[in-house]
Amino acid sequence: MAMPLRQSIKVATYLAEQKIRRRDKFPLIVELEPLFACNLKCEGCGKIQHPAGVLKQRMPVAQAVGAVLESGAPMVSIAGGEPLMHPQIDEIVRQLVAKRKFVFLCTNAMLLRKKMDKFTPSPYFAFAVHIDGLRERHDESVAKEGVFDEAVAAIKEAKRRGFRVTTNSTFFNTDTPQTIIEVLNFLNDDLQVDEMMISPAYAYEKAPDQEHFLGVEQTRELFKKAFGGGNRRRWRLNHSPLFLDFLEGKVDFPCTAWAIPNYSLFGWQRPCYLMSDGYVPTYRELIEKTDWDKYGRGKDPRCANCMAHCGYEPTAVLATMGSLKESLRAMRETVSGNRE
Repeated sequence: MAMPLRQSIKVATYLAEQKIRRRDKFPLIVELEPLFACNLKCEGCGKIQHPAGVLKQRMPVAQAVGAVLESGAPMVSIAGGEPLMHPQIDEIVRQLVAKRKFVFLCTNAMLLRKKMDKFTPSPYFAFAVHIDGLRERHDESVAKEGVFDEAVAAIKEAKRRGFRVTTNSTFFNTDTPQTIIEVLNFLNDDLQVDEMMISPAYAYEKAPDQEHFLGVEQTRELFKKAFGGGNRRRWRLNHSPLFLDFLEGKVDFPCTAWAIPNYSLFGWQRPCYLMSDGYVPTYRELIEKTDWDKYGRGKDPRCANCMAHCGYEPTAVLATMGSLKESLRAMRETVSGNRE
C-alpha cells in the first residue's frame, strides 16, 4: 500500500476518533458527483444514460463543498461524468483542500492538459486518471481511439508540474492475469504514478455492455494469478493489504457501503453509487434511514457478483484497525512504499 504518510496518519486519527465516540457508521471517503455529463461513452458506465436536461446540470460550489463537510469524511473522490467539464471544478477542489480534505479528482484526462493551469499541486490533492489497459484495450473500453495516448501525455505533464497522480483501473472478464500485469507494470514502472487503484467491474445496471462483468470466482482467480511472482508487493497499490487478500479470495467480508457514500445532483444515493434505491437530502438521513443489513452478497441478488472497493475496501480498513497484527502489517507496507 503506497498511501502517503500524511494521509495515513489523518485517516488513522479519524478512525480512532470514531471509535472513541462509539460511532458504528461513518464515512471514510465521499464520492462526489457534481455532474453526470461526460465527453466519452464508456461501455461499462451508465452515468450518461440520464436525460439531456440532467446532463446539462452542474452542482453549485457551495452545495458540493457543503455535502462533504456535512459528512465529516477526511477524503473526497470527485467523479461524474467528467468533472473537468464542470466550469467551477477548480474552486470546488480549492475549497476542499483549504479544509484539509484529501481530494482525488477522477478524470479520463481528455481535458487535463487544457485545464491543468487551474489547479495547484498540494499533498492534499491528486489527479486520479482512469486507465483500463494498454493502448488498444483502453481505447476499446472507452469507445474512442487516441484516449490512451492523451491520458499518458497528461499524466507525464502533471507529474512534471509536481502534481500527485494516481490511477484507477477497472477489469472485466475479457481481461487475463497478463493484461492486468502489463498495464500495472506500465503504470508502476514506466509512468511511475504515485498510486494505483484496481477494481473488478460491477454489473452496473445502466451500462451499455452487460456481457463482460466479472463473477466472484472469476475475480478471485484473476487477481490471485496477477498478484503472483511478487507483483503485489512491488506495485504501488492504493489499497489495504486485507482488501487485496479479499480480491484473491483469502478472506471474505460483508459490505459496508455506508463508509463510501455517494453524493450527486440528486442527493445522497442509497445504498452506493453502483445501485440506486432512492436519494435523501442529508447524510444523516442516509445513515439513519437506510436498511443497510439488506445489502451485500448473499442478501440482495444485485450484489451477488460485487467485489467493488466502494463496498468492501472500508470493511477491510476497519478490520485492519481492529487487529494489532493487521495494523502493523499495513504500517509496514505504508512505510516501505511511502513517498511523502
